[in-house]
Amino acid sequence: MALQQVEDLRAEGDALHQFLETLEDHHWEMQTPFKDRTVNWVVQHLHDADRWTVHSVTDPDGFRAWMKDRSLVKDPEVLQGKELLQSWRDYFQDLCAALEAADPDTRAPWFGPDMGIRMMATARQMETWAHGQDIYDLLHVARTNTDRIQNICHIGVRTFGWTFVNRKLEIPNPIPYVRLESPSGAIWEWNEPSEHDYIKGAAVEFAHVVTQGRNIAEADLEVHGPSATTWMDIAQCFAGPPETPPAAGQRGWI
Repeated sequence: MALQQVEDLRAEGDALHQFLETLEDHHWEMQTPFKDRTVNWVVQHLHDADRWTVHSVTDPDGFRAWMKDRSLVKDPEVLQGKELLQSWRDYFQDLCAALEAADPDTRAPWFGPDMGIRMMATARQMETWAHGQDIYDLLHVARTNTDRIQNICHIGVRTFGWTFVNRKLEIPNPIPYVRLESPSGAIWEWNEPSEHDYIKGAAVEFAHVVTQGRNIAEADLEVHGPSATTWMDIAQCFAGPPETPPAAGQRGWI
């Protein structure tokens, strides 16, 4: 039986592919709100990370060697537009198959700490959703979200401590209570209930903030308490060096 996280990743990729198929040729060279990167760049970035994930899951020793010497694996041909879309789509299917076939109890190497298969699938869903939003924002297309966004909120909560450690900051205490409403109206909760340090609101808004797709100032979230406030100002649920959230008004349009 396939892990739910892998099924959610597959559904996320299917939805993004369906949207990208509607793009005209000229859209692919347009600059998205993500660091002014083009649509071509964003999709290539997803494509590269999907390839790295397959390498990690199917050949962990080879992946570790490649991280030390990038010349061990030849870079793929640079594609653009519809050709890039088809190549990403094909390899995305390989990604889902590799995660589906992997032992869910194993841990795979990555650029940060090793990750379990469930978390690896969730991380790929998070990246697919977040970078997909770059393109939705560029074209001012409203997105229909589903309850599979719970995975992205979960990784957002799980990386509370990482946000501070990554910046060489002390992890605040207490960990804020998080209470979110899903697209279907269900209530999701994390951490101990608190009236003093909490984040409440729509799950989609929280996902925007932790993936740095929105500044907290333009997110419809109720944030109260020093830990919650500090966290939401710098939240980062993805690996890599510390990144600065977009300025208020830079990304939000609806």
